[in-house]
Amino acid sequence: MSSEMLDGLRTALSWEIQAFQSSVDAFDEIAAQRLAVTRTDMRCLEILLRDGAASAGAIGQAVGLTSGGVTAMLNRLERQGYVRRATDPADRRRVTVEVTEQARRLTDELYGPIVHDGFELLDKYGAAELTLLTDFLRATRELYERHLTRVRATPTLFPAPSVDLAVGPPETSH
Repeated sequence: MSSEMLDGLRTALSWEIQAFQSSVDAFDEIAAQRLAVTRTDMRCLEILLRDGAASAGAIGQAVGLTSGGVTAMLNRLERQGYVRRATDPADRRRVTVEVTEQARRLTDELYGPIVHDGFELLDKYGAAELTLLTDFLRATRELYERHLTRVRATPTLFPAPSVDLAVGPPETSH
């Protein structure tokens, strides 16, 4: 295969990845709205659904919140009935956070059909292809995580635009 054809395939794959990310982002935005939570709250629920339970500190580190921010988020999610705090059976001084059955049910209503259809989609791939896809996605995730760390360490590149709230809509002539 020529280098031009390979470049074309790489470009097409890059665009498909970006389109995939946009679709996931749009779906997650609507899911967060339906659950009446923020995107950070959704990330917290995702972590807890995946891991079963986590400490507030681990959640804060994963979502990039301070301890005060995590406490506010967990209080909000607890009021909504999505999480509960529980004493860690291994260390009674430690508190862990778990998702509730309500949160499991509601997120399954939103994401369950995608999981089901996704498994059907994966059925057409063999072991070698699944290994390749898994390796590619892991490497891509790690690439983004490295760059996330880099970008978090950089100062804001552009000042936020100033908004003059005293200025009304433009006048129209009649």
